[in-house]
Amino acid sequence: MAAHPPMAVLGAGSWGTALALVLAGNGIAVRLWGHDPAHVEALRRDGCNARYLPDAAFPDNLTPTDSLAGALAGVRDVLICVPSHAFAALIEELAPELDAGARIAWATKGLEARSGGLLHQVVQSRLPGRATAVLSGPSFAREVAAGLPTAVTIASGDRAFAADLAAAFHGGAFRPYTSTDIVGVELGGAVKNVLAVATGIADGMGLGANTRAGLITRGLAEVVRLGQALGADSRTFMGLSGVGDLILTCTDDQSRNRRLGLALGGGQELSAAVSAIGQTVESIRTAAEVHALAAEHNVEMPICEQVHAVVNQGRPAAAALESLMARAPKDEF
Repeated sequence: MAAHPPMAVLGAGSWGTALALVLAGNGIAVRLWGHDPAHVEALRRDGCNARYLPDAAFPDNLTPTDSLAGALAGVRDVLICVPSHAFAALIEELAPELDAGARIAWATKGLEARSGGLLHQVVQSRLPGRATAVLSGPSFAREVAAGLPTAVTIASGDRAFAADLAAAFHGGAFRPYTSTDIVGVELGGAVKNVLAVATGIADGMGLGANTRAGLITRGLAEVVRLGQALGADSRTFMGLSGVGDLILTCTDDQSRNRRLGLALGGGQELSAAVSAIGQTVESIRTAAEVHALAAEHNVEMPICEQVHAVVNQGRPAAAALESLMARAPKDEF
């Protein structure tokens, strides 16, 4: 059996590092690119990502680099793991560096910062004609790096690419499933961060398990409605990248977005909460983007709307809750 070609993982934060470790653990030569030379030098010096995943040592076949051209040279498959606000700019940088047959995948969760659209639309507009895929699902980076059992979804309109990526990642405790619903997988990965803020706020206010379960369930209904408006397969939201990721992010304190909600529900100011978390909190930007997307498609998303009001418009958390509970009764389905 021929050796798997080298792969490039772009983004040397916790998530990119964890996925690079999975690939390297499966015997694939991985080039882990980071935009910050000082951070990349620290990765080389320490033999691990001491900032985010200090207990996960790099194997010999994982090479950190701050050279984008060097990371991409001769590579067939590229996996992007940068935050959503940096996604479009990186895609533009990639264009002149990619080999003709290179395929693009991303594990970034969120919407495109400038347009508020889905990430595959950014790739299609700037790198037309290439095979594309998205990886998403219930997966905290620290647990992936530690080799704990994890299942994710890889969605692509190109079944061969999805199968190749699944084969590259499948091994040990990491199990990918394949799908063709890129829209649904992307949407689930984006909106769950907004809903995690809602459940965090409720728990920060001490509102109990009933409230948390209600927010998760009605939040899932909001994702499904938006997905239907955008042409997604509703079954996707019952899977790993939908309800699976939603439950994980809304209920475990490893989630930065849930921790933001906990802080806000406990009365902390937004800026102080973000500073204490110390990493990108995708939900602040995504809440505004989901709000705009829902308005564009005339989709009712009251929980997401109230999260947007709290994190972007300064509305008190208690007032947001009161608005939700004051809504008129209606049929569940």
